[in-house]
Amino acid sequence: MTIVQYYRKKAILFLLFLFSFFPALAQDNPNAALLATTKIDSLYREDQFYIGVTYNVLKNAPAGFSNDKFSTGFSAGFLRDMPINKNRNLAIAPGVGLTFNNYSQNIGITATNGTPVYTILTDPASYSNNKFSQLFVDVPLEFRWRGSTFENHNFFRIHAGVKLSYLLYDRSVLRSGLGDSIISSNPDFNKLLYGMYAAAGYGGANLYIYYGLNPIFKTAQIAGTKVDAKSLNIGLIFYIL
Repeated sequence: MTIVQYYRKKAILFLLFLFSFFPALAQDNPNAALLATTKIDSLYREDQFYIGVTYNVLKNAPAGFSNDKFSTGFSAGFLRDMPINKNRNLAIAPGVGLTFNNYSQNIGITATNGTPVYTILTDPASYSNNKFSQLFVDVPLEFRWRGSTFENHNFFRIHAGVKLSYLLYDRSVLRSGLGDSIISSNPDFNKLLYGMYAAAGYGGANLYIYYGLNPIFKTAQIAGTKVDAKSLNIGLIFYIL
């Protein structure tokens, strides 16, 4: 066997070896494409846990009202994403969560014979601390638009929805020169609150705003005038896959 024949034989064997992989590749590619299509078109969703932090103020408050210090709120929960179009960039999402809100302000809450009494504290020097806190279980329902795909999770999003909140626990604290007044399970608080909210941003962190549609207080009055204060919460919400 000459040198030319030897190398010709080696080249033919190499080509046969190389072409033997083509059928396997031809079989693998359609399956991979089908799997990707199935994931994107049939399985992709944005089921997400969320954590939020807000700055809280009271709107529609009585005359002489003022927000004291910095009132904060914290929330966390889970939303079940349900896409409603073929591209899966539009969805509705029901969920469940918890919210804890603090309100530092100058509506003093004391009790006379077990009945809550409300006054406007006009002199900041007369008290060292005045706030009330509330813990809610939330049931949000939101409409979602997002620019995400199965492969990309850094995207613009706009969410808007409504939220029902049921009051689980409340506590008001007034510390003044006349002593401390601490009240829990105040019957004047509305047990069921509802409001609208929106979130928008890019990636994990998003701007968030919530506005309550019904008053926090149910029957509270100051000098014969109903306390019609509603909650406004502004902050950040973080979505976690």
